[in-house]
Amino acid sequence: MKSVVLKDAGGVDSLHLIDGPDPEPGPSEVVVRMRAAALNYRDLLVVKGGYGSKQRTENLIPLCDGAGEVASVGAGVTRFKVGDRVMANPFRDWISGPPTEAKLASSIGSMLDGCLSEMRLFGEQALVATPEHLSDVEAAACPCAGLTAWSAIVTQGAVAPGDVVLIQGTGGVSLFALQFAKLAGALTVVTSSSDEKLERVKALGADLMINYRSDEHWGKTARAWTGGRGVDHVVEVGGAGTLKQSMLAIRPAGSIYMIGVLSGARHELILPPIVMQNMRLQGITVGNRDGLEAMNRAMAANGLTPVVGRTFAMEDYKDAWAFLRSGGHFGKIVIEI
Repeated sequence: MKSVVLKDAGGVDSLHLIDGPDPEPGPSEVVVRMRAAALNYRDLLVVKGGYGSKQRTENLIPLCDGAGEVASVGAGVTRFKVGDRVMANPFRDWISGPPTEAKLASSIGSMLDGCLSEMRLFGEQALVATPEHLSDVEAAACPCAGLTAWSAIVTQGAVAPGDVVLIQGTGGVSLFALQFAKLAGALTVVTSSSDEKLERVKALGADLMINYRSDEHWGKTARAWTGGRGVDHVVEVGGAGTLKQSMLAIRPAGSIYMIGVLSGARHELILPPIVMQNMRLQGITVGNRDGLEAMNRAMAANGLTPVVGRTFAMEDYKDAWAFLRSGGHFGKIVIEI
């Protein structure tokens, strides 16, 4: 089988396409013939060795997002049979409940081998069934970005009809958040630096579009759009460079879901507004398998499909990383295997 392997975390040039033996399943294990794997912002950090102190930096198969079909099963497997279509759970051992140190240490594509391989061995508990209406490319686009957005909008946010949700950007998490917020009956505000991308999110149901390049006070603009009340929820993917505007946009007792650090990882936090306005800053790290299965049920019931911006062949994996780094994508980037 062919796999892409990170040799020494020295950047994209440290990724290599290699040949290796096909895996054989042991008890409670499943071999999956991978059909697609998707990139996330985290994968830019992984190839540089910057995804936390516990990240593996040698001989790591990257990408936590992947989908395919079961090729063989070991003794005692009950969740799946040969031919079943499956998706990988981004955290192998985070099945339910809140995160723990051990659950977070089971991150695939960073601590453990990921999905960018023709064949992959998983414990059966680390997989979920693919909704029938999704192609393998679409399924691969769902787990990390989709579950992160689901955790913010549904699990943590409990977004209700009539709520106002401000969503930053048009990457994978952001577009999933837009889709889930609309499913919940919320009004949505989307920011982007591209008028063209804002037109595309309008077609997905966005109610207010703001170009943050031409409107640097977009937090106040969003607040004014609510009649001065403030938005109920902010999907914060920018980090240091956007948090101030998010705090200006949010209503008293509103929630800001900290997901990404695209505009910087360090912020001189001004505490009085958080205290005086009773703001909630909630970190979001993907979610558990129960959440992924709940998300899949909701997507199936509503015929919801992810936005896939571009696909690449497996041999063009370096081009996929370069395209992600360019920031020109709208939706998910998927590598077909």
